[in-house]
Amino acid sequence: MALKELTSREEDYSQWYNNLVVKADLAESSAVRGCMVIKPYGYAIWEKIQRKLDDMFKETGHQNAYFPLFIPKSFLSKEADHVEGFAKECAVVTHYRLKTNPNGTGVVVDPAAKLEEELIVRPTSETIIWNTYKNWINSYRDLPILCNQWANVVRWEMRTRLFLRTAEFLWQEGHTAHATSDEAMEEAKRMLHVYADFVENYMAVPVIKGVKSANERFAGAVETFCIEALMQDGKALQAGTSHFLGQNFAKAFDVKFSDKNNQLDYVWATSWGVSTRLMGALIMAHSDNNGLVLPPNLAPFQVVIVPIYKGEEQLNAINAKVEGLICELKSLGISVKYDNADNKKPGWKFSEYELKGVPVRIAMGQRDMENNTVELMRRDTLEKETVSFDGLAARIKSLLEEMQQNIYKKAFDYRTSVTRTVDTYDEFKVEIEKGGFILAHWDGTTETEEKIKEDTKATIRCIPMDEIHTADGHVIGNEPGKCMVTGRPSARRVVFARAY
Repeated sequence: MALKELTSREEDYSQWYNNLVVKADLAESSAVRGCMVIKPYGYAIWEKIQRKLDDMFKETGHQNAYFPLFIPKSFLSKEADHVEGFAKECAVVTHYRLKTNPNGTGVVVDPAAKLEEELIVRPTSETIIWNTYKNWINSYRDLPILCNQWANVVRWEMRTRLFLRTAEFLWQEGHTAHATSDEAMEEAKRMLHVYADFVENYMAVPVIKGVKSANERFAGAVETFCIEALMQDGKALQAGTSHFLGQNFAKAFDVKFSDKNNQLDYVWATSWGVSTRLMGALIMAHSDNNGLVLPPNLAPFQVVIVPIYKGEEQLNAINAKVEGLICELKSLGISVKYDNADNKKPGWKFSEYELKGVPVRIAMGQRDMENNTVELMRRDTLEKETVSFDGLAARIKSLLEEMQQNIYKKAFDYRTSVTRTVDTYDEFKVEIEKGGFILAHWDGTTETEEKIKEDTKATIRCIPMDEIHTADGHVIGNEPGKCMVTGRPSARRVVFARAY
């Protein structure tokens, strides 16, 4: 029934995504407009994302901290570009107390409890953190500060979609302080590579690493680096950003340090983050009309075993048979669920685990017991085979590794197939309707960038840092040319797409 109610990708991609998030028990809308409830299965995936990223951050010398949810309004006024970038998305706390309604119906805001200064519910933490860093930094000996926090933020979105764009979402935000510009720039690039490593090797999603145009930079940044992924409908999704903030926030909050020559200077800064938007990327990059397709590295459980039996005697025999297999799988670091509950039929369980994207499904019945075999199905291709029970754990380990690579290759091949170059604006207008990444020359001006966006709804996703392979077999690097719109000189092609 769940699969029958799942709209196909071909019929309506947006509705397919919405159906899948709900039907696969990942999340649902809440009673608070624009906010979501992340359900246990969805949160289990987020926990795996969080756990691996946290390990990667700590391997690069970062420590976790926590900063307040509330930010004094005056803090956001100190960095002009920053406040302009976030002003329209801020939720504002004006009072600190409720009281019983005089007419006896419910509660009302107590007008006598108005705050002297309004508090902003955290849209991002640069301001509160740099106000704090002022107390931590005096000398070059106090640097660098390499902090990260896992938190929730609020950005008041009018049009929301589960995981992709919600008023409240979960994320991590790194905030670092450095003695030199070079150190800060190196940090910003290092974290971009950490993100790319994670998204490609754990999420199995290929990304393009690049630099944002001035028009697309984070509010208050000197330079913004990003990783851009492509979804199966041909739209781009920004999967992570890392910002070189220069001395902007240090100057705004007067954060200075004495260098080795005892000279005062402002501190150099970075910030970087990814959010539960990665969940949306994971779903849209791999899943199909049968449900989720989860890369084994992030699946809440990588193997599910379903017994098929009649009567308690057969079930007990299967239980005894698979007990050793479960222990062996766990010893290999493979997460496994044995579903021998009697409240649902095997066919129902098969559909559920397929919908939820469990990488490997094993079924074992009485005939399998007699033949010392199992039926094994891999979720990425839906291929089934009957295999020997002997050596099964090692076979599954190898299969999971193969599936991880296969899921990535499928996404990479798709991206390559819809990545192409254009040289004229007329050609661009035709090609952008087909979706995918378009590599075209641009003259570097905001005016031309805005015209392209207004005419076609396409944006510059990034100025790529690496070579890119296109569908026609070309490898695009730093070749100069002429802007497709104005004919002015262009240093290199940039990546355009319509995006989420």
